[in-house]
Amino acid sequence: MRFAVVSKGDTKSNALTDKMMNYMLGMDMVLDEKSPEIVVSVGGDGTLLQAFHRYQHIVSDVSFVGVHTGHLGFYADWGQDEVERLIMALKNDDFEVVEYPLVEVMIHYDKVGMETKYLALNEATLRMTNGSTLVMDVDIRNRHFERFRGDGLCISTPSGSTAYNKALGGAIIHPSIEAVQMTEIASINNRVFRTVGSPLVLPKHHFVNVRPVNSEEYQMTIDHVNLVHKGVKSIQFSVAEEKIRFARFRPFPFWQRVHDSFIS
Repeated sequence: MRFAVVSKGDTKSNALTDKMMNYMLGMDMVLDEKSPEIVVSVGGDGTLLQAFHRYQHIVSDVSFVGVHTGHLGFYADWGQDEVERLIMALKNDDFEVVEYPLVEVMIHYDKVGMETKYLALNEATLRMTNGSTLVMDVDIRNRHFERFRGDGLCISTPSGSTAYNKALGGAIIHPSIEAVQMTEIASINNRVFRTVGSPLVLPKHHFVNVRPVNSEEYQMTIDHVNLVHKGVKSIQFSVAEEKIRFARFRPFPFWQRVHDSFIS
């Protein structure tokens, strides 16, 4: 089996990464950082996000597994004291592959034919670069829905619904549901300006298209990656055809993870 390991970069994670790599190489597993079959992240959920973006160009051919060196995460669910068991399971192909939906972000520019595509595992957020009010016409399935005014918009995946989306008051969605969720960030609602004021959950065959009212610079955050875009004509958000694949070795129910993270 070809593998790669992505570390958080702190002392504890680097030491565990070295230990795991030596163990895996000693079991005749092949280190292949260009085209791995399995990517192990060592650190936390943020580290797995980094691993996903590093290998998203081969996302259909690689599976991810997360080892946490701090607190149990939604993606990093293996502890430091379990790595030998994990590696043995990898060596023996003793796992199943589960797939979670991603958000596709397609940015179309004023210049004809120019577009950029991104994939998000947790969420994509849209704001103004200068901190002023974001004004966007929002279309759903090519029909005008509303003119949004506020700090920004957050479009999340089901697995990412427990992250920033939850902090914004969005719903928690089970990752078996192929959907995207659009949640407002501090929308302006008064006698003059109105928005729906509630998160919207869209199925796979629907999509959101936002169109700038004014030509400005926009800050797009794809998970942890901050980008600035100019000359934007429209941005489309939808459920991606691609999915992220996780190597699952044991039952770890989603609602149990939600309970352990926010209640217990």
